[in-house]
Amino acid sequence: MTEGGTAYRQCSVSVLDTVDDPQMRFDEEGRCHYYHEYLRAEQVEVRKGDAGRLELESLADEIRAAGRGKPYDSIMGLSGGVDSTYVAYVAKELGLRPLAVHFDNGWNSELAVKNIENIVSRLGFDLSTFVINWAEFRDLQLAYLKASVVDIEVVTDHAIFATLYRIAARHGIHSILSGNNVVTEHVLPPHWIYNKTDHVNIRAIHREFGTVPLKTYPFMDLKVKKYYQMVRRIRSHSILNYVEYNKARVKRLITEELGWRDYGGKHYESIFTRFYQGYILPTKFGIDKRKAHLSNLIFSGQLTKQQALMELKEPIYAPDQQASDYEFVLKKLGLTESEFSELMDRPPRAHTDFATERSVYDAYPMLRPLRGAAEILKSAIR
Repeated sequence: MTEGGTAYRQCSVSVLDTVDDPQMRFDEEGRCHYYHEYLRAEQVEVRKGDAGRLELESLADEIRAAGRGKPYDSIMGLSGGVDSTYVAYVAKELGLRPLAVHFDNGWNSELAVKNIENIVSRLGFDLSTFVINWAEFRDLQLAYLKASVVDIEVVTDHAIFATLYRIAARHGIHSILSGNNVVTEHVLPPHWIYNKTDHVNIRAIHREFGTVPLKTYPFMDLKVKKYYQMVRRIRSHSILNYVEYNKARVKRLITEELGWRDYGGKHYESIFTRFYQGYILPTKFGIDKRKAHLSNLIFSGQLTKQQALMELKEPIYAPDQQASDYEFVLKKLGLTESEFSELMDRPPRAHTDFATERSVYDAYPMLRPLRGAAEILKSAIR
């Protein structure tokens, strides 16, 4: 039995089960609803083979034309991870001239910095690094820990998106090249994450638990969602949905061509993300994000279920790395072991226990026409 009293069951195709989602639904062959959701997304969003390449070339033609006479025709976030690195590689192949933007939230690993240096130098792209105000950002992360909500990474992802739109507008750029894609990262139980675009929820959590005024934190407020998208016509393009994206082959490619080195986990280019996914999520929330990532690769034919099960037998976190990161994270956040332990022991709360953007629409009917723009943005950066 699962914690909620549901009989335990695992998807016949993937490694997701009713521990991950007690509301999981199954068809007559035991395939979970995530499998069918993946297939629908792949059918709608992924362009395969020559047709995909032709569509991507057409998009690249439009981007180049819109950027003619400007220093850059597009912009892209660059973390040094697999997805953003491959976006950079594909952009170079297409003859695009993107401005690479790195969002430095104070948690970069040394390897991430080296990977980014290799990528921009070998591809010949300009790099702009946005360094967040550490006092504000640290206070936000602490507020989320105190709030006991699941998606602490909201505060990073939200700021990245807001920063990309602002820098794009500053340079007259109309196209954001996104690394979001269906074949490696579509699958995720919805209660494991929260809406990355909800600036109202961030402010509400910080208002209750924060202590440092957020004077410079880049919020993705209504101006970003309406003005930058609808007036300045800045669009996000998930270009990896137009090319073959086999993760293992791409890793070999970028290693050989760009001197890229593996981090050992999805989004582990960030020390905090590594600690969050490897320690906080499984310890406090009972979440092993590897199960979703591996299931996604199973659905897209890049991995077998048996291979995924073997990988899940490995520790989620190497003990020596965990001990090192534990000490580093607590010190950087200014927490004692007892203070951190108390935060970890607090019962989880829903993000919706705090004010949300939807509540703003409901409170102010005149703003409801803007909800469509917010949904467009949410879809673009999912």
